[in-house]
Amino acid sequence: MALNVKDKVETVAALQPTPTDDALPRRFADFATLGDALDYAAQGVRGLNFHDARGTLTRAYPFSEMRADALAQAHRLIAAGVKPQDRIAMIAETGPEFASIFFGVIYAGAWPVPLPLPTSFGGAQSYIDQLTVQLTSCDPTMLFYPPEIGAMCAEAASNRGVEGMDWAEFGEREAPQAELPQADTNDIAYLQYSSGSTRFPHGVAITHHALLNNLAAHSHGMHVGDGDRCVSWLPWYHDMGLVGCFLSIVANQVSTDYLKTEDFARRPLAWLDLISRNQGTTLSYSPTFGYDICARRISSQSHPADRFDLSRWRVAGNGADMIRPDVMQSFVDAFADAGFKASAFLPSYGLAEATLAVSIMPPGEGIVVELVEETQLSGDSSGVSGKRPQRFRAIVNCGKPARDMEIEIREEDGTPLPERAIGKVWCRGPSVMVGYFRDPESTAACLVDGWLDTGDMGYLSDGYIYIVGRAKDMIIVNGKNHWPQDIEWAVEQLPAFKQGDVAAFAITTPGGEETPAVLVQCRTSDEAERVRLREEIRERVRTVTGMNCVIELVPPRTLPRTSSGKLSRAKARNQYLNGEIKPYSIAA
Repeated sequence: MALNVKDKVETVAALQPTPTDDALPRRFADFATLGDALDYAAQGVRGLNFHDARGTLTRAYPFSEMRADALAQAHRLIAAGVKPQDRIAMIAETGPEFASIFFGVIYAGAWPVPLPLPTSFGGAQSYIDQLTVQLTSCDPTMLFYPPEIGAMCAEAASNRGVEGMDWAEFGEREAPQAELPQADTNDIAYLQYSSGSTRFPHGVAITHHALLNNLAAHSHGMHVGDGDRCVSWLPWYHDMGLVGCFLSIVANQVSTDYLKTEDFARRPLAWLDLISRNQGTTLSYSPTFGYDICARRISSQSHPADRFDLSRWRVAGNGADMIRPDVMQSFVDAFADAGFKASAFLPSYGLAEATLAVSIMPPGEGIVVELVEETQLSGDSSGVSGKRPQRFRAIVNCGKPARDMEIEIREEDGTPLPERAIGKVWCRGPSVMVGYFRDPESTAACLVDGWLDTGDMGYLSDGYIYIVGRAKDMIIVNGKNHWPQDIEWAVEQLPAFKQGDVAAFAITTPGGEETPAVLVQCRTSDEAERVRLREEIRERVRTVTGMNCVIELVPPRTLPRTSSGKLSRAKARNQYLNGEIKPYSIAA
């Protein structure tokens, strides 16, 4: 019988979240497979809790219910012909449908492949193109999606000859009993795509053993214990959201409260409301920009203590992009009266290729910075010119290597470097990926004798790792990765330009914000045409990044190249910042 409106309101009001504590003894991800982890968690009373944009609980989802749903999904998948090692793509919307299908695929022995939701920029066609490229890369049997975006997802699936499936309709199918395959700890558990590249995607292959080793490492690193409860708005298609705030809470049996990412974007302070209502101690992660948004939303006339109680926020994790100490201090200044303690900040460093965590700050140590002269950061070995004042940058301590993880700093040729020498960050441990799916060339380029070349630059000091540079040429703004190849390729599709005309890289604006800069070789001398081209480029780049970027038109044959003729983005950036590249002067 259908509920009337009054009944529905009363039902929502009667919802109770899953308990924070449990009589079930906690196990720190010491399982052979992810399915085993859910089997154990389901014996207790903890689980997932989904909230609306105002922070109102709309669904409590105990691990026991999630397991029952996942087993039913596994039986449906097997009835549909899914076999072990098949890839099953799924749109990673935060909710019980994705959770049950993800673990259903695990129980069926196949490999879940979480893919992103559409962003607020770029339009439908851009999203369809992105999905099509990622489906080409992972070559899945099926694509599951929420009905709200069914048309876009179905078109992308059709483009690749993949069976598209509305997960609401799939959930109505019969679930005939079938024998489930037995997974081995060294089997692939899932494929993880970064939030960055759309034209050149890399599917990171992670085994059950690698995943569970990393989940155990960062739960030990954060000292997870009784009374701890997680609160998260992070997307489940990003490794910090998927691994750190979904799979980890299953494997370590932690009740968690969720806001959807898009709801956080609209009402960021709802995140802090959820934390305030938590009667236990809170574990919650965010990139720097999440703290920044919240600090900016609190006006100087408001009194945060009247609304928030952040005194029980034990671990305020920070990762996924460069950690800015000025933003962290602004957050402390804004919310200290509400009980927030600076010592709660827990910087960390990681990447999908290492499953997630590479290093974690010991709880309670907070944000620690060192000042490094900028010429050291740029690799200038000639020393500081006496004609130029020294400029220093604050580098944040990203903690100590996670349990079972080793970190080395090396020269470009692989020679290990001593303490406090800046070089490439390499790591080794049981949680390093098997490799990139069906991409042996890219795998061989970054995995050498069990060591992973992260592509990041950093240095070690007294056992702590400091990250000073970006992974390869990746541009990371507001926690989102932007591959320069994607931006360059988008501009090259415009009629006036060709391959090799464009260089994209990150710069810091005078206001201290990081943003992509795009240098474009322009052949026209007509001032009005240059103005038109710049606006056309700006609009094209906005569809890729969602931001108004710095666009500079430069003369032909300006962009530097390597000895093999390839574009050198690093050299282009240095020449631009040093004033060696002279953009055309164009009226605003």
